[in-house]
Amino acid sequence: MWAMAKTNAGNFFEDFTIGQVIEHATPRTVTEGDRALYGALYPTRFALPSSAEFAASVGLRNAPVEELIAFHIGFGKTVPDISLNAVANLGYAECRFHEPVVAGDTLTTRSEVIGLKQNSNGKSGVVYVRSTASNQRGEVALEWARWVMVHKRDVGSAAPETVLPDLAKVVAVGDLVIPEGLDFTEYDFTAAGEPHRFDDYAVGEKIDHVDGVTLSESEHMMATRLWQNTAKVHFNEQARPDGKRLIYGGHIISMARALSFNGLANAQLVSAINGGAHTSPAFAGDTVYAWSEVLDKAETAAPGVGALRLRLVATRNRDESMTLRGEDGKYADGVLLDLDYWAFVPR
Repeated sequence: MWAMAKTNAGNFFEDFTIGQVIEHATPRTVTEGDRALYGALYPTRFALPSSAEFAASVGLRNAPVEELIAFHIGFGKTVPDISLNAVANLGYAECRFHEPVVAGDTLTTRSEVIGLKQNSNGKSGVVYVRSTASNQRGEVALEWARWVMVHKRDVGSAAPETVLPDLAKVVAVGDLVIPEGLDFTEYDFTAAGEPHRFDDYAVGEKIDHVDGVTLSESEHMMATRLWQNTAKVHFNEQARPDGKRLIYGGHIISMARALSFNGLANAQLVSAINGGAHTSPAFAGDTVYAWSEVLDKAETAAPGVGALRLRLVATRNRDESMTLRGEDGKYADGVLLDLDYWAFVPR
């Protein structure tokens, strides 16, 4: 007989209530090993997280790791409580990076349930949460909202009252957090790898990042384990009807962000994620390409620093037309990710 009393089956849709606060387990200390392994998993070449000397030259006392490392760690903490029984992670909003994360920081995450909606099939529902990852000093490192489709335990259980949170479509420029001391007036374009600065980008411009990476089974599972993300669909072939291991959406975000270096090498710091959608599942064997569109531009109070609002699109196989949606308004075939974010660039 199996003894199940001490194991955690994860929360199902009917276990969530509006206003519920969850303190997530297993604080995680960031190490230089995270920086190195991130570079092994993704073709990232951004100078600021790659070089302590470059970081110091733009006013940062300690070399931060990639912002997405902090995002993945913070996100991973929420999985056992929020999305262990997920059908799919659906989207993000209002994500802001507050305090640059450096090796030695320990991140702890908490979430609040801010929305619930049962699906019409009665088999699952969408859970909206707002999560905050804080460091060992109690400072907020990043915060974000996300919504995830979760299985119901009992199809016959009553549907909760529908509550849909009011989430901003764009983080206002005035709400972007500029790291203390950031100064791009003496920016080294040679070390960064490209000459393009704030004024070289035009709203509406599209950038084909050219390069592609074929996804492998071992790498995507290694990446997901690195962030201690335990969602069953990423590892267990029996967790999905099609018998495939679904690739963690964050793996696609990091891959696309790394590919965007070719054309956006000077978009050094991700400041906020305005919204994001995983529009199609990805599996081992798919080849990922990326393109970007400049959605907006804004000046900041930091010396020499501008902000670009960018749409980052990841596709399965190459799409030279850079088409996001078809004539029917739906995402075009092959689009894997539609991510809207702000990045700091030199002026």
